[in-house]
Amino acid sequence: MTAHPTPVVRVRDVMKKDFDLLDGTATVKDALLAIKHPETGMILINKRSDDDEHGVVIFADIAKKVLGLDRSPERVNLYELMSKPVLGVPARMDIRYCARLMERFGITRAPVLESEAIVGVVSYDDLVLRGLREALKATA
Repeated sequence: MTAHPTPVVRVRDVMKKDFDLLDGTATVKDALLAIKHPETGMILINKRSDDDEHGVVIFADIAKKVLGLDRSPERVNLYELMSKPVLGVPARMDIRYCARLMERFGITRAPVLESEAIVGVVSYDDLVLRGLREALKATA
């Protein structure tokens, strides 16, 4: 019995295409009321200029640095919590390499980039459930 090679699955095939991109000056309260895609687990922060980089606030940041420290969501801005620059992954990357990259840098989710623009968001869940699982179904 020969093993079927796993087909190449690209990050663009498994990423979430809908995400929230907000200004870093937004307060945590405003951001939480404005987000439309909480399933991504993150809020991406827009660049201030062409020479700037994107930032990211994951919900764990809000839990640890606002909720856990009993800080007022009305008085904390996203830029105070964000990680910047954010590590993005190319849309055309094979999901196996994406998983390795995310593990190497200790991240669980990342923006997906195409021509330096954010086109989606990918997480381990996407890589496993929408990527590997679907590839295995195709070879079964």
